[in-house]
Amino acid sequence: MRYLVAANWKMNKTVGETLEYLDRFLPSVKDLLSVDIMIAPPFTALSSASIRLDAAKKEGEYNVKLGAQNMYYVEKGAFTGEISPVMLNELDVEYVILGHSERRHIFGEKDDLINKKVITAVETGIRPILCVGETLEEREQGKTLSVVERQIRNGLAGVEKDMAFIDIAYEPVWAIGTGVNATPEQAQEVHRFIRSLINEISKGNDSNTRILYGGSVNEKNARDLIKEPNVDGFLVGTASLDPERFYKIITEVLEV
Repeated sequence: MRYLVAANWKMNKTVGETLEYLDRFLPSVKDLLSVDIMIAPPFTALSSASIRLDAAKKEGEYNVKLGAQNMYYVEKGAFTGEISPVMLNELDVEYVILGHSERRHIFGEKDDLINKKVITAVETGIRPILCVGETLEEREQGKTLSVVERQIRNGLAGVEKDMAFIDIAYEPVWAIGTGVNATPEQAQEVHRFIRSLINEISKGNDSNTRILYGGSVNEKNARDLIKEPNVDGFLVGTASLDPERFYKIITEVLEV
C-alpha cells in the first residue's frame, strides 16, 4: 500500500493560478512513483488542471491524480449549484473528498447525505476520501472515539464490502487551519482505533484503505506524524497552496 498525500485547496486559486502552480510543481515529482499524490483544486479549475495533467503524463511518468472537493449523489437534475459524478468522470477525476468538516459544520451536511455521496462515488468509480473528526468541545468531553465511530459507521453504511476502494481522513476539527495540530501520539491513538474499526466493518477487506491525517499538516510536523504506524498519508490544506511546501511534505513521506 502506497502512502497518499492529498492537497485540498478549498476555495483558493483561479484557473491561471492553478496552471502556474502545476507548472512549478509537476517537474519536481516527475518519475516519483512510490507515493500517490492527489490535488483537489476548486471546481472552476478542474477542467484546465485535467488537461494540463494529461499533457504532462504524455511527456513523462507522473503519479499525480486529480481530485474533487465535493460532489452530489445524483447524476443530473434540478440541483442548483451541485456537481455530479458524471461531470467529474468526464474530467478524469479519480478522487473525491467527502464529509469534510467544513461541509459538515458550515454547510450542515449530515451523515446520511455524506453516506449517499460515498455510495455514489464508489458506484461511479471515483475513490472517496471520507473525512471524520471531532470538535474541540467533543474532545474535551472525551467523545473523540465515539464521534469518529458514528461518522465512520454511518458514512460507510452499504459499502462495507468496497472498503478497499475507500480512504479515510482523520481531521480533528480543532486543528484545521488553526496552526494547532494533534501530536503524533494523539493522531496515532485515533488512527489505530479507525484501523480496528474499519477492519471489523469490512471483515478484513481494508488492506488497501489509507488512513490520512489532516489538521494543520506542514513540512515541519509531517515527518513525526508519518512515522506513526497507522498514519498512511496526509490531507493537506494551507501548506498545499505553495508548491514548494507541498513538495517538502511529500519528501518527508518518502523518507519513511
